[in-house]
Amino acid sequence: MSAPMELAIGPLLFNWGPERVETFYARIADEAPVRSVYLGEVVCGKRQPLLQHALARSAERLEDAGKTVIWSTLALPATPRERRLAVDLVADPDHLIEAGDMSAVWSRAPAPFVAGPLLNVYSAPAAAELMRLGCVRLCANIELSLSSISEIARACPDLTLELFAFGRLPLALSSRCAQARMEGLHRDACRYVCDRHPDGMDVATVEGQDFLAVNGLQTLSHGCQLVDVSVETLTKAGISALRLSPHTLDMVTVAEAFRLYADGHIAADELARRVEALGPPGPLVSGYLHGAAGARAIGERSAV
Repeated sequence: MSAPMELAIGPLLFNWGPERVETFYARIADEAPVRSVYLGEVVCGKRQPLLQHALARSAERLEDAGKTVIWSTLALPATPRERRLAVDLVADPDHLIEAGDMSAVWSRAPAPFVAGPLLNVYSAPAAAELMRLGCVRLCANIELSLSSISEIARACPDLTLELFAFGRLPLALSSRCAQARMEGLHRDACRYVCDRHPDGMDVATVEGQDFLAVNGLQTLSHGCQLVDVSVETLTKAGISALRLSPHTLDMVTVAEAFRLYADGHIAADELARRVEALGPPGPLVSGYLHGAAGARAIGERSAV
């Protein structure tokens, strides 16, 4: 009998205030049926100092509640300060870390680490090379189909595979801040305007069609990823953990719905109905899982 599917809360991608962050993680610690929680700023190094104390207190609260805390590094460290902070974080042997870029991997090796989805690991040979450097867990790139993930699983049977199962999909990062630019501000004097959009700022085409979302330096999908296949299908693909990305809807209820789904008590269509009722920031999508366009809505016929 296979082990139950693990649930994990991914790192917060958005700019929330310290009080909101602590309140969020206190509920996750006390109420959410998840095993692991990722903490740390992965998008913008300017935001790191704002939350360091709140995250430290949240980590203690989570660990006291029996959760495993994994510290995530920046995916695009640009300044000497950001690179130094990343090196200091990955050098701590007492913490399991999620590497957001290859400099973190090289600084960490050969100690164990988690490979984050922004590392852009697309193939089994790449995953095997990360394992050689100490990788014990991989959150698959969001563009990979289930069939591609299963190829990695077959080639790397000792690697724990995690799937980005809920949330706006992190598509790209830039050295420039789109939100600051739209407010007529320079990145160095951005006034942290990204905090005005706690689930990301919606972006439409010139025709007015919903298109993407922007989160400071980051481009995200407009839609919210949600798995739309059976747990048995995920298990056969070699996936043993599901990542839920934090948003402003009730994430405890989201986690509870995923627990029911992961334990086989509800099907994927019922999971979608429950999550939809909570008001996600965009339509539920699942295209990448099927090798189709990522914006394909749940319920649409797959292109493959």
